Amino acid sequence: MEELTTPHMDRLTGLDASFLTNENEASHMHIGAVLIFDGEPPAYRDFLAHVESRLPLVPRYRQKLAYPPMDIGRPLWVDDDAFNLAFHMRHTALPSPGTERELITLANRVFSQSLDREKPLWEMYLVEGLEGDRFAVLIKSHHAMIDGVSGVDIGTVIFDLTPDPEPVERVEPWEPRRSPSEYELLGQSAGEVAGAPLRLSARALDAVRNPQQIAAKIGEGIEGLAEIAKQFADPAPDVPLNTEITPHRRIALTRASLEDLKTVKNHYGTTVNDVVLATVTGSLRNWLINRGVDVDGLELRALVPVSVRAEDEHGALGNRLAAMRGLLPVYESDPVRRLEIVSAAMDGLKESKQALGAEVIARLNDFAPPTLLAQSGRLNFSTRLFNLLVTNVPGPQIPLYMLGREMSEVFPIPFLAENHGLAVAVISYNGKVDFGLLGDFDAMPDIEMVSEGLNEALAELVATCTED
Repeated sequence: MEELTTPHMDRLTGLDASFLTNENEASHMHIGAVLIFDGEPPAYRDFLAHVESRLPLVPRYRQKLAYPPMDIGRPLWVDDDAFNLAFHMRHTALPSPGTERELITLANRVFSQSLDREKPLWEMYLVEGLEGDRFAVLIKSHHAMIDGVSGVDIGTVIFDLTPDPEPVERVEPWEPRRSPSEYELLGQSAGEVAGAPLRLSARALDAVRNPQQIAAKIGEGIEGLAEIAKQFADPAPDVPLNTEITPHRRIALTRASLEDLKTVKNHYGTTVNDVVLATVTGSLRNWLINRGVDVDGLELRALVPVSVRAEDEHGALGNRLAAMRGLLPVYESDPVRRLEIVSAAMDGLKESKQALGAEVIARLNDFAPPTLLAQSGRLNFSTRLFNLLVTNVPGPQIPLYMLGREMSEVFPIPFLAENHGLAVAVISYNGKVDFGLLGDFDAMPDIEMVSEGLNEALAELVATCTED
């Protein structure tokens, strides 16, 4: 195994840092997953040794944040000279009878707690006692270090493609690099600030050398920023999803068949993501009606993250995301018409420059001072822009194994932005589609109604594919 290296004193990008500035006591910016495996759980010491053997493939997991004095620049990643793997890897068991309800109760507690910013920003739990000869693993990582797409790549380093674990070459014991002093952090940040004009000058020189290419990029960027500006003239509606939230969470998990989604996609000539959004729309429509909300003419806004990660960037830590604002026509009672409206809206977004505009803002934030970055970050997660997060990540379509045990299901867990009571995450894995819903404990006591509504809305769509 070739050990990977991560730069020491590697500065967070503006987008990565925005997940730190947006975090507060009630709005945690970690994401994760509930993984379910078949078979007897491994011994904790074996689980610990297995993950330790794979850590060279994810060196960021042994790094923590370092903050420049006087907030002169964005935080940096530095090696944790007190790294203790056992702190990050916990061992627990479910109370009897060990149903998925007990597992969800545990997950509620785990995802209600913030990560310790003085240590590497991740935790992993080995959970025994799940009924049906199964066990679970809970993974939680801060969004500042990982996005959904890179998370799939990085998560698989603890997995194998066959029941027989791949041999791992012995590596030298890890030696953390020396922690920087405040003087070094200050010097690094001052140099970064001083170098900003030079980087901008380099881009200006490149513009002189390649005027037509750069002019085209600038024109597209301006169009993208204009698309973003239009959103403020058309704010998200005021619905029960958008309310003050607490630190406490409710999680709901539900399953679907990837074949069902593909059946609908193929029948109506849309995309799987369109079907997911139409399914979410149908479920939310019924939930809002049950809450007594008048859905006539009501159109929700969903924040839909889009990966802009290049092929050669898969497996790299950090965020390469842009966000589009998808329309959810909860006013429409006909499931097919809902799908058509969602699909047309998403096609329009792809043809627009909205995602490009979001990426331009993210890149400009790399030059912004921390105070301005904080304001920009809060703007990106404003309730004026969207009602809920809906994220769909394609996962591996082959079975994965850990220490000889097959992973049967993977439920993604998203985050809640401030004043957002619900988020929906979706991942496909080995022919299945698993939904992970994260809600505020007080705002979403009926989160299971939304979860069950997803299956009902998808079944409605599947049924229309067999009608004459």
